[in-house]
Amino acid sequence: MKREAIPDLAVDRADRGVLRFLTCGSVDDGKSTLIGRLLYDTKALLSDTLATLEKTSAKRGLSALDLSLLTDGLVAEREQGITIDVAYRYFATAQRKFIIADAPGHEQYTRNMVTAASTADVAVLLLDSRKGVLAQTKRHATLATLLGIRQLIVAVNKMDLVDWSQERFDSIRADLQSWLARHADTTVDVRYIPISALEGDNVVERSERLSWYAGPTLVELLEDAPSEQLNTASPARLPVQWVCRPAQSDFRGYAGRLEAGTLAVGDEVLVLPGGLRSRITRIAIGETELRRAIAGQSVMISLADERDISRGDTIVCADDAVPAQRQQLAATLCWLSTVPLSTARNYVLQHTTRSVKTRLTAVTAHLDIHSLAWKPDGNAVALNDIVQVQVKTQQPLVADSYRANRDTGSFILVDEATNDTVAAGLID
Repeated sequence: MKREAIPDLAVDRADRGVLRFLTCGSVDDGKSTLIGRLLYDTKALLSDTLATLEKTSAKRGLSALDLSLLTDGLVAEREQGITIDVAYRYFATAQRKFIIADAPGHEQYTRNMVTAASTADVAVLLLDSRKGVLAQTKRHATLATLLGIRQLIVAVNKMDLVDWSQERFDSIRADLQSWLARHADTTVDVRYIPISALEGDNVVERSERLSWYAGPTLVELLEDAPSEQLNTASPARLPVQWVCRPAQSDFRGYAGRLEAGTLAVGDEVLVLPGGLRSRITRIAIGETELRRAIAGQSVMISLADERDISRGDTIVCADDAVPAQRQQLAATLCWLSTVPLSTARNYVLQHTTRSVKTRLTAVTAHLDIHSLAWKPDGNAVALNDIVQVQVKTQQPLVADSYRANRDTGSFILVDEATNDTVAAGLID
């Protein structure tokens, strides 16, 4: 059956939807202060929050508000003046809603940065204008691109401490551009902006003290940033989360989140693994029936034929190329556990809605976090390590590469004995 042409999905300029972004960079580059400034200047703070902030800042002997306290929620963070955990905050402008993740800058919290980046559309990479490009700046840029972030906003912060110098900004931009050209994914869109998070220059409001910069403010860049959430151009992928079969009823529906592509009433589909074929007769969200579902929607579909379908199966369009069903995978892991990786241990691999027993058959390379080179060494895999591995699953997975689809190309590993989540994985 020939599929009906799908019209372009126009986005109203007055509402660009939700954008997830993270702030990253080296220690003390001002990430938490920047987020506090965004929340403060967009008036996203309640009066009692402001009152608490003023009281805490005064207790610390500060003459102005310490905006970094808005994200450093743990007692240990406030005492040390650093970020340890990933802090999530929310704000909105007239054009868009935002979810911010504040990633720790310390090397020992690499796993937290990976967690924050895994769901982000944009990375805001902060640099201290006095220090320039540091090792952790390079690490976070590498990790962001490794995790599929396609837009990087380089915010050169603390311009007030270098007398708003254009020469200093240009020098830092040239240094990072040179490094990115040699070490990072060249398809990533990189933007540069001079800011002062403490003073608020070029964050929400344009700065007269940086009049030599003619580009958009940080908020304007974020408002116009593309979101990767609607993966409508890729082949359809609907992992089945729940089979709905009410008692004493002939109704049978299959519910799940459409992770990629589109599905329409009348489409011929395949159910994988197994290759059962049928046709979509109904698509609904709650009581509302749809003619077509797009990526990102959680829907219930009905099929023309009774098929043996269960949680973990994947519904795809029969007109698309049938995806590979793999039991042998090459993947990149970020190890999240204090217990070292063991190739003798059983793990459960959770991929979309499917859980399968798995073994890690080989560790092929470690990422040297200092040189950013992959090294085929035989060291044990410990907390925060990033490694390339070979994986063998007990049942086949309908899996894409992470580069093609972040939702169907990622997984987590769970220790079968302790039920602890031990790793996050990206399928090659």
